[in-house]
Parts: sequence; structure tokens; C-alpha cells
Amino acid sequence: MTQTLSPLELLKAEAPAARPVVALSEGTDPRVVAGALAAHQAGIADVILIGPQAEVEAALQAEGASAGNGVAVHDPVSSELTASFAAEYYELRKHKGVDQAKAREAAETPLVYAAMLVRLGHATGTVGGAVHTTGDVVRSAIQVIGMAPGAGMVSSFFLMYPPENAAEGARAMLYSDCGLVIDPNPAEMVSIAAASAQSARALLRVEPKLAFLSFSTKGSAKHPAVDKAAEALSLFHDAYPDLQADGELQFDAAFVPSVGERKSPGSSVAGQANVMIFPNLDAGNIGYKITQRLGGYSAIGPVLQGLAKPANDLSRGCSAEDVTQIIAVTILQASGTNGPSV
Repeated sequence: MTQTLSPLELLKAEAPAARPVVALSEGTDPRVVAGALAAHQAGIADVILIGPQAEVEAALQAEGASAGNGVAVHDPVSSELTASFAAEYYELRKHKGVDQAKAREAAETPLVYAAMLVRLGHATGTVGGAVHTTGDVVRSAIQVIGMAPGAGMVSSFFLMYPPENAAEGARAMLYSDCGLVIDPNPAEMVSIAAASAQSARALLRVEPKLAFLSFSTKGSAKHPAVDKAAEALSLFHDAYPDLQADGELQFDAAFVPSVGERKSPGSSVAGQANVMIFPNLDAGNIGYKITQRLGGYSAIGPVLQGLAKPANDLSRGCSAEDVTQIIAVTILQASGTNGPSV
């Protein structure tokens, strides 16, 4: 089994010279507070917990901690930064009919405030979603932080890490898109794949080998869904000829070397893929959960890609450990690029 360091382990091994700052928009949630404190205690980041001052301080106190020494509390309603954030938000959204009163109201919401901290350089990245929906988290990030140049779209992925007792051939992989884009067309699959290749390099430290997945391998079945995966691969090869990619491949042909050699002989990807591009959200979401629950893999995500600066979404069922790992992911994204250049 190929060992790959988790995001937290990578950061501990490669601590940046300057301490990054991560803004957490749900600073009253006990899991978020515990995860943020663990990240701070591990030495990977300073943290900003956002929410009503008294409630955040009470949550810190419940963990035996308090503000100070790299743990800050920001209340958007009373923060001295809110007026400038409201002015910035007004400029960004006035073309959508947002007036100054609505801009102030938006700036006082934790998600917009956290995104503004990132946009204006007060924080390296932001993490939310333990309480808010994915839609709310993504919407605030796109509106405030914006898209990376050339990204085309925001998508998501999961990092999948094999258990210690995994069979020979198990490896860390990136699954995309498993949390956001419901039914991408071939061009959108190319955008997802390009961003995923960059994410694999930054977070798994591997040379990406991308498999465009299907229920067919190399024309073994005929269907418009198969055509979509094959077309996506063709477009991807045209746009990124230096990247290794193959398709359409069934999962076993992408993952198992002996099956890959039989079903796609001579391929540099089949049987060795480490970036799995799913044809739709049904397949991606089901696939990562089967890998996690039956295969025993650890899943970190959903992680967002395609934004100008890092903003990430937590599952509402997340644990404090999940929060810490997503903070680490956010920092690693910021240390490289969060766009599609590969």
C-alpha cells in the first residue's frame, strides 16, 4: 500500500514560515471550536471564530480556552471591520440591486463576514458548513471571494485515504465531483478534472492519473452516458495534452492493475488512477460513501475548488477532527493555486 500523509501531517512536516489565519464562520458550534483549537495547538494556524461575542467566548470557555494568542473572536455586528466590508459588498453586488442597507445587513452575517476577511487579506481562507447548507457556503464564497481566473466553475472533491490494513494496491485518491455539481456536461467535466488534477498535486503530492468513470470501458456498452464520458476525455486531452488521463473506464479498470491491463491494454492510467472523475453527483456521492463505509477509507471533504482564494464546506455531520483536517486542507490550498492551471 502506498502511504500518503494526511493534510494535517503534511502541514506538520512542512510548516509555512508565516502562520496562516483561517476564519471559521460558525464560531459558536462546539465541533468547530474544538477543531479550530486543535489546529491552533498543532501549530498549523491562527484562527478567527466568528459569531456573537458572548456565545463564542462561552463556547471557548466550555473547551477550557479563551481568546488571545492566535485565537481571535469577531462579532460581525460590532466589529470595526464591518463598515468597510459592507462598502466592499455594496460595490460587488450593487449591479444585482443590493443597496447600502442590504450590504450592511449582509456584512453582519457570519458567512459573508468570513469571506470578506479572506477577500481583503485578513485571513488565508475560510471554513463553514457545520451549520449552514452547502448552497449558502458556496454562494457566499462565489459572491465575495470570486472565481479563480480561468476556472469556469466551482466544483468539489473528497480526499480518500486507505485504512492501515488495506490490501496491496490500495492508495490515496481524489474523488470528484461528489458534493456539488449534479450533472456536468462534457465541458464541465473537463473543468472539474483540470481543477482536480491541481488539487491532487497540492494535497496528495502525486502526479495525477485521471480516470473518467462510466459503466462502460472503451466502448463495451453503448449509451449517451457513455458518450458523455468519452467526449469529456477527448476534450480534456485537447486542452491538457501533458496530463495522463483515460476513459471511459469502469471503476475496476481504473483501480485494479490486472483489470486495467486487460480492459485498456497499454494505458498509463488504467489500474493506476488516483483521480476519479465521476459522471454525475449520483455516482460520485454513492461511490465515495461505499468506499468509506465498506472499504474503510477515510474521507476528507467536500473540499471546494475553482475559487480565487480558499473557502471550504463542512458536512453538517462533521466531527471536530474533520474541522481540523479541513483547516489543514484550506492552508495547503492557499500555499499553491486554487485554480485550474496544471
